[in-house]
Amino acid sequence: GGSAAAGGPAGPAARELFAEGLLQFLRPAVRQLDGHVHAVRESQVELREHIDSLATELCRINEDQKVALDLDPYVKKLLNARRRVVLVNNILQNAQERLRRLNHSVAKETVRRKAMLEAAGGYPQGVPGK
Repeated sequence: GGSAAAGGPAGPAARELFAEGLLQFLRPAVRQLDGHVHAVRESQVELREHIDSLATELCRINEDQKVALDLDPYVKKLLNARRRVVLVNNILQNAQERLRRLNHSVAKETVRRKAMLEAAGGYPQGVPGK
């Protein structure tokens, strides 16, 4: 088999440059996504608190009613909604933990590459060090 010689335009230096650019792009994207997930989780907690107070209020009204007014189906619906909110929150929490691990890996890889490039005689021309 005649394999093409490594080195050409897509040689190690070009690959390093590409990897570095990818890391520079990933870092802010991961941070931004983490911020969005955090904001959604905060609103989910708020939503859960509203559902709880509404369910409590409905139960109180139900007990105070002299007229037979069955609010149980509504309470059940609220509790179902609350269960879904908790489920979504768990999913978001897992996503956030993964994002943080990814962010950590990206940061470690950036430091490693920087050290390698500095050891190899600095960054290629035109690429800032930081």
